Amino acid sequence: MYQFPNSIAKLIQELGKLPGIGSKTAQRLAFYILSLEKDKVNELADSIINAKKNTTLCEECCNLTETNPCPICSSGKRDHSLLCVVEQPRDVAALEKMKEYQGLYHVLHGVISPMDNIGPEDIKLRELLIRLQEHPEIKEIILATNPTVNGEATAIYLSRLIKPTGITISRIASGLPMGGDLEYADEVTLAKAFEGRKVL
Repeated sequence: MYQFPNSIAKLIQELGKLPGIGSKTAQRLAFYILSLEKDKVNELADSIINAKKNTTLCEECCNLTETNPCPICSSGKRDHSLLCVVEQPRDVAALEKMKEYQGLYHVLHGVISPMDNIGPEDIKLRELLIRLQEHPEIKEIILATNPTVNGEATAIYLSRLIKPTGITISRIASGLPMGGDLEYADEVTLAKAFEGRKVL
């Protein structure tokens, strides 16, 4: 049985660890990378290293950024009374594509999931509560966690936690399918979901 040289096998193995990449796709990517000119491979490797080295979490919203605070949090053109809570940095990118929402964000970096031993202390919930205390200008929180079981549970937990503060809490409407992810939704669906959000 044919075996790949160790260096190629290792590359395939590492590519296969990426989300959504199976063994066949990992092999295709590995052979594509090996077919590139050396300078193109170096550019790819450098871009991965630079992205990891130069990005950090925004001290305000916990989104990925190269500056602190991030451009969204520091913008005077955004509505600082609106705060949209999302699961992951990629969700911010998805919502920004629709060009409808002009408020701020807070990235949780996960959801509460008892089955996976992920509790409130394992996501950026404490940072959110501190932010609400430090910024009384926040009048509405839009919960835009994914419409999954864990996303819904996290939204309900947050609404119960924040409701006593008197801040208006809304949830994006069901323009998004149950079990879906924000990053895969088109701009129209996201816009409709925001228009139809409801107070919890």
